[in-house]
Amino acid sequence: MHDDRLLVEGRLDRALRQHIRPALYTDRTPLTLTVWHAPGEPVPVSEALKGAYEPFATGSAWGSPWSTSWFRLAGQVPADWAGKRVEAVIDPGFSGDQPGFQAEGLVYDAEGVPIKGVHPRNRHVPIASPAAGGEPVRLLFEAAANPSVLRDFFPTELGDVTTAGDQPIYVFRSADLAVLDEGVFHLILDIEVLSELMHELPMDRPRRHEILRALETMLDTLDLHDVPGTAEAARAELAGTLAQPAAASAHRLSATGHAHIDSAWLWPLRETVRKASRTFANVTELALSGDYPELVFACSQAQQYAWVKENQPHVFERIKKTVQSGQWAPVGSMWVESDANMPGGEALARQIVHGKRFFMEELGYETEEIWLPDSFGYTAAFPQLAKLAGIRWFLTQKLSWNQTNKMPHHTFWWEGIDGSRVFTHFPPIDTYNVEFQARELAHAEKNFTDKGRATRSLAPFGYGDGGGGPTREMLEKARRLRSLEGSPRVEVEAPAAFFTKAEEEYGPKAPVWSGELYLEFHRGTYTSQADTKKGNRHSEHLLREAELWASTAAVRNPAYAYPYDALDRIWKTVLLHQFHDILPGSSIAWVHREAAETYARVAEELRQITAEAIEALGAADLPAVFNASPYARTEVVDVDGAPVAVTVPGLGSVSASSGAPVSEVSATTAGQEIVLDNGRLRVTIDADGLLASVRDLTADREVLAPGTRGNLLQIHPDHPNQWDAWDIDKFYRNKVTDLTAAESVELVEDGPLRATVRVTRTFGESRIVQDVTLAAGSDRLDITADVDWHESEKVLKAAFPLDVHAERSTSEIQFGHVHRPTHVNTSWDAARFEICAHRWLQVAEPGYGVAVLNDATYGHDVTRTPHRDGLGTTVRLTILRAPHFPDPRTDLGRHRYRYSLLPGAGVGDAVAGGLALNLPLRTAAAPATAPLVAVDDPAITVESVKLAEDRSGDVVVRLYESRGGRATGELTASFDVAAAQVTDLLERELGPAEPGADGGWAVELRPFQILTLRLRPAGA
Repeated sequence: MHDDRLLVEGRLDRALRQHIRPALYTDRTPLTLTVWHAPGEPVPVSEALKGAYEPFATGSAWGSPWSTSWFRLAGQVPADWAGKRVEAVIDPGFSGDQPGFQAEGLVYDAEGVPIKGVHPRNRHVPIASPAAGGEPVRLLFEAAANPSVLRDFFPTELGDVTTAGDQPIYVFRSADLAVLDEGVFHLILDIEVLSELMHELPMDRPRRHEILRALETMLDTLDLHDVPGTAEAARAELAGTLAQPAAASAHRLSATGHAHIDSAWLWPLRETVRKASRTFANVTELALSGDYPELVFACSQAQQYAWVKENQPHVFERIKKTVQSGQWAPVGSMWVESDANMPGGEALARQIVHGKRFFMEELGYETEEIWLPDSFGYTAAFPQLAKLAGIRWFLTQKLSWNQTNKMPHHTFWWEGIDGSRVFTHFPPIDTYNVEFQARELAHAEKNFTDKGRATRSLAPFGYGDGGGGPTREMLEKARRLRSLEGSPRVEVEAPAAFFTKAEEEYGPKAPVWSGELYLEFHRGTYTSQADTKKGNRHSEHLLREAELWASTAAVRNPAYAYPYDALDRIWKTVLLHQFHDILPGSSIAWVHREAAETYARVAEELRQITAEAIEALGAADLPAVFNASPYARTEVVDVDGAPVAVTVPGLGSVSASSGAPVSEVSATTAGQEIVLDNGRLRVTIDADGLLASVRDLTADREVLAPGTRGNLLQIHPDHPNQWDAWDIDKFYRNKVTDLTAAESVELVEDGPLRATVRVTRTFGESRIVQDVTLAAGSDRLDITADVDWHESEKVLKAAFPLDVHAERSTSEIQFGHVHRPTHVNTSWDAARFEICAHRWLQVAEPGYGVAVLNDATYGHDVTRTPHRDGLGTTVRLTILRAPHFPDPRTDLGRHRYRYSLLPGAGVGDAVAGGLALNLPLRTAAAPATAPLVAVDDPAITVESVKLAEDRSGDVVVRLYESRGGRATGELTASFDVAAAQVTDLLERELGPAEPGADGGWAVELRPFQILTLRLRPAGA
């Protein structure tokens, strides 16, 4: 019996390979080719139509890496093909069958109207069905010579057009007119569905043997020398087996068409513009949706729709029709599928605002879910943001990549830090690129953790990552799998239909997951490509400043024109670069080279917007100091090249001549040590340039653990098992080198308002210069680092061993913070050996805490550290890495960043300190300006001040409770307000704001609650 089974399976495999699949197209005739190789970057079809085309023969080489060639394809349907289904079949030299990671293209008609994308698993272009015979065929094929960068994670120069070379990498194999034999087409799919199902069924299941015998009978019926002539008879032998219905208890899969398109990854942004057009064209009525009315295609990322609208308006018009017909479901509610750890709070809110607004305004469709299948972990701020934007559901897939712990549920309520909940699904099929292979469906059913309480899960089907989308073969399989004995039931439907059914069935009983969804993988993405992360952080804060001062100018000066269009464009640029392979640092060199250039342009434009807004506030003989943080602060700033101490109100400015009483800072030398003292902190820097002591004079305690030194730079080897730029694997800690030797330690500024010690170190091929600064009146020790980094596969960390017995660390996230254990009692705790924090991370014991602030990095680790007198806590910032894939020169070069030690810090101090470090005081020749708005409770943090998106002139203020408790305060405005409304995240009014006791508006917030208020200026 065993040998008989193997014989049948071997016979079937050979028949498919040698006879049945080759019979799919019964007749072929070659098309005539001419070519125009576009110089430089891609050009629109209007320019390609004017190109100088030359004869081109199949079998010829074409396409240097990242180049584009345009091919004209010409021919005529033979007269004797009348009544048949005719297609053009194109193979420009596909390498393997993986779509999206190699050559691909878009086919246009002779007038330049796009028809359909072409990739290795979808090579055909419809010509006629049925053909009349004699039709002329004129096509234009835009072929992209995208190189295959993913080669077992080996370093490659193919990731940048400047290093990839200019030799052709493809050979054009064929371009034919062909007759599709529909009987053979369906026979192949019948065989695939049944044979795949057979292999997933246990050996003792009668159904397995029933399928085996049906396939054997089919082979006996089929004439392998006349497959087209006997295909229908062969199909008849399988019909009964395919007609056996699924069991009533079979798992139910809601299948939705899908094409995950990374907005940049192993290709540059400009290529994603074209990938979106190719994929979207494949789904509209000229291709798939016209032939398969049951298709529903779920597509996220408003940015990609915007690209298609701009570059392929014909395709966008088809999308609008398909949305109206119900076959296209915009999903995701976000501008891009962003990283979900590192974007700031306001940026994450704007991802949703801009995404939802685009879908509503351009497609008349309000999305109801966040759709992030591939991001590398998910902030606990998401449930509240979702709720505030009218979002009901959340989807992710990436948690199936966890290295250590399996998520206990696939459908659950996800609870955020404020207590908001969103109904969440994590498809048990463990992929967002489903092909309807039986092994995928069997895995979904077996893997589903909620059996007995829930009966259904989601299956996004279609080629993705590099795009491609669903194919006719997938939809044919879905038809056969709708109800098939031995298989889960497959129903093609919209995600909203799945979520609605799942919530009705399981919602009241679904379990709750509270807090962040931490991905136990890809932890290196908190650090890789440091310049990209710095560009994001600085852009977010420059946008905050620009909106604040532009709003202030617009209210104070009616002649000032608020820069709506510029800010909208810049926000969308910054949001785009938060995509989950750009901001995490896991894209090719080209992407990050362009990102650095983009961030530089963004910074310059935002500085100009801010300067013009401040200028509109009026002229003054003396400079003023501007504070974009919502907290008043006393700091030392440089005015006309000299340090000055000033106290500046939050969100306002004062004259630089106002001064502030502060105790001076002294710098003394004691032997080989330098001691800085400002009456609040006494800092001792030893001969190695390390912190030998940090004494908190206010609390009268040492901050550093006994026998340790702070600001210790440490180098580890960094060789993750596979995903270079993505991963830091835990074994990196097995070896460490402390960078203690200093080339020089010198006092370069000695007060009275500021004292600085400069420490220079060289190690390996690198050099680092650190300025350790203590300012008068400050509780903060600042470290500014200038690094010339040339290490290979190393990770650089900065360590602060603290004399604090902390049970947990507290890290800033969007609109709040999360606590994480410092112990490793469970596998879940141990898996968090690298964590993400925004502007600050704090550790504390009862009565005392210390915070570490930063202005550019996100990666941290926190460990319990025994010392000679007990147990302390070591906080380390992860500064730089040097992985080789996908960018072989990741992070090499110059970097400048700041971090600070803030002794005696509670959470509120950390919040204010992090904002101060990231929003440095600004000086400009302008009058002192009262804050546009103010809040009287320090636990209530103003996140943003801007004018309303509808251009009404209303002032929108977003604030939140930032300390993790309840807060009661009053928001006041320094301008006359005609009306005040509470709004949702999209600034849609929910009801009037509650009047306060002092002429403002009462603000009562639960822990971490976000509140958006809309103030209408009087006379507006």
